[in-house]
Amino acid sequence: MREMLRLAFQGERGLLMSVINWGEVCYASSRSHGPEVGRRIEARIAQLPITIVDADRLLTRLAAAFHVRYKLPYVDCFAAALASQHKAHVATRDRDFSRIVSEVPLIWI
Repeated sequence: MREMLRLAFQGERGLLMSVINWGEVCYASSRSHGPEVGRRIEARIAQLPITIVDADRLLTRLAAAFHVRYKLPYVDCFAAALASQHKAHVATRDRDFSRIVSEVPLIWI
């Protein structure tokens, strides 16, 4: 992950995150560590070279299709759909994503 961020800071790699996944990170941080930590995590993400992509109907339709086919948690399907839509990789350590490797390339972190 550090290497991907380094390349993104240098402008050599683009990083995308669905607003749904961004919301999940903010929610999980606040739930686990309190709202103040959640706000700090949100501020840190804002400083990173990550483009937060809104969930429009096309992305949501793609996420729903991933959900039907692979039974991934719905929020994970947005990461898969975004990667599929942009011909990108999903960077993850969640082994559930191994179900989608035939459709979306993965980077294991």
